[in-house]
Amino acid sequence: MTLTAPPPPVPPAPPAPPKATPPAPPPARPRPARPGFAVAGAALCVLAALLLGFAANLTIVGHLQHARDQQTAYDELRRQLALGTAPVGQRDYEGKPLEPGVPVALLRIPALGLREVVAEGTTSEILMSGPGHRRDTPLPGQAGTSVIMGRQWAYGSPFARLGDLRAGTRIELTTGQGKAVYAVTGMRRGGDELPAPLGQGQGRLTLITATGAPYTPDGVLRVDARLIGDVQPSPPRVLRGGWIAGSEEALGTDGGAWLEVFLWSQALLLAALLTVLAHRFWGRWQTWICAGPVLLALGLADSQALTALLPNLL
Repeated sequence: MTLTAPPPPVPPAPPAPPKATPPAPPPARPRPARPGFAVAGAALCVLAALLLGFAANLTIVGHLQHARDQQTAYDELRRQLALGTAPVGQRDYEGKPLEPGVPVALLRIPALGLREVVAEGTTSEILMSGPGHRRDTPLPGQAGTSVIMGRQWAYGSPFARLGDLRAGTRIELTTGQGKAVYAVTGMRRGGDELPAPLGQGQGRLTLITATGAPYTPDGVLRVDARLIGDVQPSPPRVLRGGWIAGSEEALGTDGGAWLEVFLWSQALLLAALLTVLAHRFWGRWQTWICAGPVLLALGLADSQALTALLPNLL
């Protein structure tokens, strides 16, 4: 029996050389603070929110607000007419002076397809909701000249087609004293001859709106109409002709809105600064998803206050 020798042992493989580890990246340096960029970003946010809100208030949002306010005022006027508490003078049924903005009449012009609730007062804020009755004139149907103002372009543009009226066109107004019917006698612009003075026991209606290019009024259009039928009784009037503020005159502006503009602007600026800071430390999409609706809402509120500084017939 032949013995074979065992194979020689295989030497172990040499260990692989260690892999070189890449050098660690240098620590990121914090971005230098640039307060100028933050202020510029906040200013752009404020400007964008104001411009968007301003355009929306004078167009889509303003028309929606007008429609909502008209429906609310119509429901309230119907309720008061049914209860017999609708205003018939400068005081309500409890003897208190009428609050500005309360509904006093329902205006219908069938030739234009117009039906609007008329509120008491003619400031820019009141005319955002629809036509307004000049407080120092009698209510429609009573002796004397009753004056109603309305916007030409913004907030529902209720008097946009006032210039289409022709002599003899029928105008109807319903108040707490019943229905008063008027017939158009003519139109007046700046420099035109005034209508003849009214006689004893006669009534006249004057509808007023702006003239000129859209959103740039350059004058006033007046439509005069004579009362057809009997004159309604006129309660004693505390507020005489001319006893109103300049903000209630045709093309008047409401200077008292500056405080509201200041407060809304402060809130909008603060929200814009917080938006810039959140964008820096939080992220782009997270910031705009949360901050966008807030900026838009504040822009709408601020621009609506600014709109009150514009002419009330715009």
